[in-house]
Amino acid sequence: MKLKAKGFLFDLDGTLADSLAVVERCWCKFGERIGKSADEVISYIHGKPAMTSLRHFLPEASDEEIMEYFHWLEKMESEDVEGVVALPGAIALLTRLNEIGAPWAIVTSGTVPIAHGRQQAAGLPEPKHWITFEKVSKGKPDPEPFLLGAQALSFPAKSCIAFEDAQAGIHSALTAGCQVVAVHAPEGMPRRDEIQVIVSSLEQISVMGPDNNGDYELFVSNLT
Repeated sequence: MKLKAKGFLFDLDGTLADSLAVVERCWCKFGERIGKSADEVISYIHGKPAMTSLRHFLPEASDEEIMEYFHWLEKMESEDVEGVVALPGAIALLTRLNEIGAPWAIVTSGTVPIAHGRQQAAGLPEPKHWITFEKVSKGKPDPEPFLLGAQALSFPAKSCIAFEDAQAGIHSALTAGCQVVAVHAPEGMPRRDEIQVIVSSLEQISVMGPDNNGDYELFVSNLT
């Protein structure tokens, strides 16, 4: 199995870096603070911007109250990097893209302090282009984050491959028009049949190129 693309767009949490323990620790504290169960909070938040989750759980809160919670969570999540590690194959894949000059960006729902902290804690190569919470008006599952990511690489979204693990992010990338490599995609997930490739690990991915048209070829082994 192979795909062709001119650029590559990566989600961060759950795709390149395992930050699950940090995310759940911090959001469980949020749940305790507002009287919501950990299961209720955790089942909603993944892949979504923090502001979306805050407005979901605090529909009656004022803008000032929302921002207070936002900065409280941001501080916790940016300072707590215990257990953050690169997921298998992530460092090797990004290093390979740098070696062959392939353009790539990180497209994350996190803020700059959170995203940079996790990238550094995981030992991931730093991208030239970041699309973070601060740069979007509508976060995932809206297509805007991946449209901005493709724009940062100076290519149309259809010429980019997006790597995602969360349902909201996969929907965002598909709606933007990207080809999508999903790192896990549960049976029954909406739009699963539109995903080009589903892998269990980035170790299954290799990239060659560029060819005379400036295209890079992505090869996938051991498809799930």
